[in-house]
Amino acid sequence: MTSHRRPPRTLTTPALGPVLGPVLTAALITGLLAGCSDSASRGEKLAERAPTPTATPTLPVEREESAQIGSYVALGDSFTAAPLVTAPADDDGCLRSTNNYPTLVAEALGADLEDRSCGGAETGNLTAPQRTFAGTVPAQLGALDADTDLVTMGIGGNDFGVFATLVRCAELGVDDPDGAPCTERFGDAGAAELDQQLAIIGERLTASIEKVRRRAPDAEIVVVGYPRVIPPAASCPELLPLASGDRDLVAGLNRRLAAVQRQVARETDVRHVDLYAASASHDVCSEEPWVNGRATVPGHALAYHPLATGQRAAARLVLDAVEQD
Repeated sequence: MTSHRRPPRTLTTPALGPVLGPVLTAALITGLLAGCSDSASRGEKLAERAPTPTATPTLPVEREESAQIGSYVALGDSFTAAPLVTAPADDDGCLRSTNNYPTLVAEALGADLEDRSCGGAETGNLTAPQRTFAGTVPAQLGALDADTDLVTMGIGGNDFGVFATLVRCAELGVDDPDGAPCTERFGDAGAAELDQQLAIIGERLTASIEKVRRRAPDAEIVVVGYPRVIPPAASCPELLPLASGDRDLVAGLNRRLAAVQRQVARETDVRHVDLYAASASHDVCSEEPWVNGRATVPGHALAYHPLATGQRAAARLVLDAVEQD
């Protein structure tokens, strides 16, 4: 957990933290991406089912006026925690960066922050403890109370190993770059199963938002979506060894997961940061990526996880959402 209150400031480029040891790095990867090899048997036909993203929102550079927010609670998984962007803020195994977007938002607003995001978190960990490689952390919703002014939620991709499926499919191209190894593992039954799982994730997110409202009835709630990891057309094997025949499949999964969050936010009438749309020119293969490629580099980012640039962009978008009329 991270708690602080600082004067409002303009977002600046965060410095990279010290390099973490190899043992910690190995443990982190094992904990956050466990189950990848078993999850590649789910789903197909994603591209045609996925909605087209909306226009990219503008990214404000400075915050001249801050919303009156005193207490801010961040809920989420590794895309909120931003592991390895810097050394972790705590030693609880969640690997929250000291320059993740919740920290940047809290600093810009001058708000007290309770950052409960944790690598590997599922929606169930909002209400139940989570085991990490360093121990057990309490349920994330425990940080909420009637005085909470702002809640951000970025979670759902670890349920049913959906994000692990995406990563596993991306890696299968190492041995079969011109084939479709992931697609060949799917079938109609797998497609139906993944459809079911994504629908359940939506239901869980909806239920979670209602639980947040009960615990923090006066809080502004912002659902923060997942960014674009997989480009729809570009190829960069050194960063993303995705087989050519699996591109539509995996890009569609990325798009659909973001779409679930977008739909839930709309149906529950909460704010939404459409990070997928905003990152249309910032995928892994782009010149200015917001997400890391396949190489884990402590002080830079975990493989296929947010970079410092992506966290700064997410912070700006959250601030923009909070300051809407």
